[in-house]
Amino acid sequence: MMSSLFSRFPARTTLPVILSGAGHLSTGAVEGSAVAFPNSLLRLPALSFIGIALALVATTTQLPAQQPQVIALTGGKLLTVSHGTIEDGVLVMADGKIVAVGESGKVKIPSSAKVVDAKGMTIYPGLIDPESNFGLTEISADQMTNDLVERSDEIMPHMHVYDAFHSETELIPVARLNGITNAVVAPASEDTIPGQDIFIQMYGKDRDQMIMGRDIALAMNYGSEQRRRGSGGRGGGGSGRPDYPSTRMGLITQLRQTFLDVQDYEAHRDAAAKKDDKTFKRDLKMEALIPYLQGERPVVIGVYEGYDVETIMALAQEFHLKVILNHVTHTQEILDKIASYHVPVIVGSIYDFPRADQRFDAVYTLPAELAKRGVKIAISSADAGGPVSSHSARNLPYAAGFAVAYGLPYDEALKAITLNVAEMFGFADRLGSLDVGKMANVVVANGDPLDVRTDVKQVYIQGVPVPMEDRQTRLRDEYSK
Repeated sequence: MMSSLFSRFPARTTLPVILSGAGHLSTGAVEGSAVAFPNSLLRLPALSFIGIALALVATTTQLPAQQPQVIALTGGKLLTVSHGTIEDGVLVMADGKIVAVGESGKVKIPSSAKVVDAKGMTIYPGLIDPESNFGLTEISADQMTNDLVERSDEIMPHMHVYDAFHSETELIPVARLNGITNAVVAPASEDTIPGQDIFIQMYGKDRDQMIMGRDIALAMNYGSEQRRRGSGGRGGGGSGRPDYPSTRMGLITQLRQTFLDVQDYEAHRDAAAKKDDKTFKRDLKMEALIPYLQGERPVVIGVYEGYDVETIMALAQEFHLKVILNHVTHTQEILDKIASYHVPVIVGSIYDFPRADQRFDAVYTLPAELAKRGVKIAISSADAGGPVSSHSARNLPYAAGFAVAYGLPYDEALKAITLNVAEMFGFADRLGSLDVGKMANVVVANGDPLDVRTDVKQVYIQGVPVPMEDRQTRLRDEYSK
């Protein structure tokens, strides 16, 4: 019945919409396939339009994703990441996966395949951002659009990013247009333990299809930013007694006590389970940390200074945490020690300023210096404006290119935004390289992916050619007429 009501509406229609809780109506143009309401419908009570508006949005924005088809990309330069470069290659996708990769003339192309001539193009795996806040923020200055972090406590491991993830964010298509097909979404870094990350696909019919992995890693932070300063809050210049913890001593003591409490909780829980004790009270905060203290999942530790790395790594080793170091921006004096930890490192922002006592290129050369020491690195899109900014995620390949300009081997730079990230977070069997059997997340561009002059021509996610438009391109087209 609802569809029949809308069936006669033109593509652009002025509709009455609720503007206030008082039930006042105003009019606004709505884009899509909906049409003008009949007079009888306009006489409905104001609140009835809420349901109508929701149905209208559902018909225009919640469209099912396209089905994968058989596609053969021929004649392009294949950057496989895992097994070198094929100058004149063929890549075949079917059922959402890569089914063939090889040199032209050596790969059989199915008769049912749609053949795409990729001569002169570069084909490479979809890029992966190891730290973003997609779906947790839209407009930084508008707090109503920000679900970045729960500030009521320092230790919040039971906060799950998937509960706040907004898949319809306009920031995802912007990044996707430049070849980013996957990302780790993490909470902001104000808390010592702000919650657990998710791993997302940058295209899908809804949020459940886009979330590939829930609670894939624990976000943890240690440094000056996490100290609570000022009365009743943090970071401010308020008077009175500051909240705990207000020093690095407090931060590390709070973390150690939390981990000890988790071990004690686990022991009591297991004992209660053996006795079939139904009175045992579950604690979500404690239970959230158990897999990480057992080394089952990685803990991503955000830390910037060398002396902070040494302190937090001592705690991590005490409790046998599976660590991924993040940022390490001003750690040049302890790079050998970082290498001795044998843990992977995410570098970002590569554009941060050096300290006053460092060379101008101290941060720029950090990826190269770590790789030289045998450290597995990833590079994030974090910019100098802050630790994470999904508004600049589209610039991820250029951060890797910057690292190449300051000494990182090209192949390592490409791995740092593809295969290395997939390995760090447990998705290397599905993503990160052009290998048979992996998910067909593939990018076709007219040049080097790390070069700012390159244009991405088509992105495939699970073998589906995704729409090459976003809010910015739509505005460009609208106002360039």
